[in-house]
Amino acid sequence: MLLDLQKASQMLKQPVKPPITAKIRDHYSAEISRSSPSCFIFLVDRSGSMTDSIGGQGAKRKADAVADCLNRLLQNLVIKCSKSEGIRDYYYVGVIGYGSNIGLALGVALATKNLVPISEIAFSPVRIEDRIKKVDDGMGGIIEQKVKFPVWVEPFADGGTPMAEVFRATYNILVDWIAHHPNSFPPVVINITDGDSNSDPSNEAKAIMNLATSDGNVLLFNCHISDKQVAPILFPESEASLVDPFAKKLFWLSSLLPAKIRENAYTEGYPVTEKSRGFAFNADMVELIRFLDIGTRPGNLR
Repeated sequence: MLLDLQKASQMLKQPVKPPITAKIRDHYSAEISRSSPSCFIFLVDRSGSMTDSIGGQGAKRKADAVADCLNRLLQNLVIKCSKSEGIRDYYYVGVIGYGSNIGLALGVALATKNLVPISEIAFSPVRIEDRIKKVDDGMGGIIEQKVKFPVWVEPFADGGTPMAEVFRATYNILVDWIAHHPNSFPPVVINITDGDSNSDPSNEAKAIMNLATSDGNVLLFNCHISDKQVAPILFPESEASLVDPFAKKLFWLSSLLPAKIRENAYTEGYPVTEKSRGFAFNADMVELIRFLDIGTRPGNLR
């Protein structure tokens, strides 16, 4: 089933009843295995403003920085699912870009399905680039090392920010996933954006968060990429420290961190509380990768 915005919009207006909805559950302990996989959907803002430079990172465009971040994350997911006999399909992954249009963003070879098993992603990058990585030389110095860098997601920036529409499409995909995987570890949706939506996405975001498997509600995380020169804010417990009006809205449209993810975040040094939400503001790419990794850490893979 390919991305169908018209169908997604119609489904959101109808009294759709997936296996479990609305009641907030906080288990998040279901085994993730090849017979019971989970899924991730990454929503990538590709509006025209993503050509602007990202705060604190010189002239690097937001679109380029976000694409690099997603490609590193996909590579990490592949590594986590790699075993001696090959890559196990613990995860199905979707990447949807939204800007002048809304569509699948994993490249032509992977553009036939909304959710792609991680093994197919592993063997179908758009290309492999040579990158330079700075590493410790073991004697207190830094050396440059050439590494292979797979690219699945290309940077792109054009048009507006149809966030409500992409949330509707995501809702439709999740309804179908939950119908076929009612007892799986709950899906995780990670939305990366730099600005205000063309229309209020509140109802669509809440509809996504109200979906659930028997193990917990769908998790919606939001990463707001800003060009403001302010310190990164991760996992806030209130909107008080957020200076951007839309950042405040996205905070309330982000899921509360479940206990198990709070434990991971605390281990990484974040001062999280029971009121902390899966939201990041003005995070640089290093922090953003850590944020995404916490939301995708496979602590119970089998």
